Amino acid sequence: MSTTHPLGLRRAVGLADYTTWKVGGPAQWFAEPERAEEFTQLLLWAQAEGLVSRVIGAGSNLLVSDHGLEGLTLCNRRLQGAQLDAGSGVIEAQAGEPIPTLARRAARAGLSGLEWAVGIPGTVGGAAVMNAGAQGGCTAEVLESITVLDPQDPGRRLTLSAAELDFDYRHSRLQLEPLVVLSARFRLSAGHDPATVSQRTSANLHSRTSSQPYQQPSCGSVFRNPEPQKAGQLIEGLGLKGLSLGGAQVSPIHANFIVNTGQALASDIDQLIAQVQQQVLSAHAIALHTEVKRLGRFEEIALAA
Repeated sequence: MSTTHPLGLRRAVGLADYTTWKVGGPAQWFAEPERAEEFTQLLLWAQAEGLVSRVIGAGSNLLVSDHGLEGLTLCNRRLQGAQLDAGSGVIEAQAGEPIPTLARRAARAGLSGLEWAVGIPGTVGGAAVMNAGAQGGCTAEVLESITVLDPQDPGRRLTLSAAELDFDYRHSRLQLEPLVVLSARFRLSAGHDPATVSQRTSANLHSRTSSQPYQQPSCGSVFRNPEPQKAGQLIEGLGLKGLSLGGAQVSPIHANFIVNTGQALASDIDQLIAQVQQQVLSAHAIALHTEVKRLGRFEEIALAA
């Protein structure tokens, strides 16, 4: 049973409810701050206690170990809010603001540039960290700057421009440095017809939901595309759609999705990922790299060509 502590801290909170795969063991300490100042206080607490800290968003790109996570896990889902300027196209959004919500609001304001984001089940902070993208668009194209905290110096806020984030395909320097995103500033193209932008946004969502397994728990695309090849096509070409391990399954709808059929463990998903990687490596000599971030302790699985 979770026990409430000062600063909104809770102990032994199961993380399956905080990931879109619906797997993951308990967090040693857990909190859902609603304001940037609370992040600072919680990070200072973790620092004083000698605990490692991390931030998760919508949990849509995470595989959390069945063993759970030591230290402090902060969820930014309640750090929401966004201000849109229809004249300049500037959007100031909190890190926990859902990207689909922001995309629809932008469309209604006649702002173009986030139509691709409507089907991504993540937050603004997560999109900045991963350089999230879809439908030919990505975060790096519209992000102007972010405000972050350094867990080593939680009292100090930094503003980093997009040029300082080393954006690449599904990559940013935020994946290499433990910086906590508090907010982001976007600049979209202003002055468009709201109905037209909304129509494009809705069409993008329909395209994704009609071709991907949105009715089952997943993390979205598991593997990065080894351009010019497509990961899903390589996997499907090997007849791996429907391949199962425990409660994890390569989706029969889209081969670059692994779904939780109901009782999957994180270890099932992890091992199924390794099986797919092994078969693609053996057949095509192509090493598939995951978009997914693993958190916690997993068994090391060696791959051989």
